[in-house]
Amino acid sequence: MQQWHIFLAFFRVGMLGYGGGPSSIPLVHKEVVEKYKWMDDDEFADILALGNSLPGPIATKMAGYIGHRVAGITGMLNAVIATIVPTIAIMIFLLTFLSTFREKAWVQGMTQAVVPVVGVMLAVLTYDFFRKAQGNLGWILTIALTVVSYLFIEIAGIHPGIVIGCLLLYALLKPTDKGGKNEEAEARKEPSS
Repeated sequence: MQQWHIFLAFFRVGMLGYGGGPSSIPLVHKEVVEKYKWMDDDEFADILALGNSLPGPIATKMAGYIGHRVAGITGMLNAVIATIVPTIAIMIFLLTFLSTFREKAWVQGMTQAVVPVVGVMLAVLTYDFFRKAQGNLGWILTIALTVVSYLFIEIAGIHPGIVIGCLLLYALLKPTDKGGKNEEAEARKEPSS
């Protein structure tokens, strides 16, 4: 039954992930975190961050990792196949169909009408990530990291994978107390008097 759930979850993502990898991320989140509860929001955010720093399509990377985590090698193969088969089938069908009618106004309107929906899905996921980051880091550090990331990625043109890699490296190398826990994290957890 678990293999069937993996297949259904990622098949739905493959069928409804209109607009490419980024638009499928909220769908993966809905299936994996909200519906099947295979992981929590923090784990999903970690997988998304690591997946974005690796080459290749994000939807298949996430499907492969999540499928493997839930049900081993067969889960991984099942999730990847369920993710890519709908895309291949739809591409063959739609490209044939749309190339025949590409000059029609309704075809152009159909593709333009999906853009706001994808934007809303991405905005909701972004808000959730900000809320979780604020809970873990506080507003000041969350805003600072957002601004610095924006400057590096959009203004300086540095690849997002390099920015994520540097942040991961910093997290691994930053000073810790003798118990092995980060002093800032411990200070946030202490009750205020």
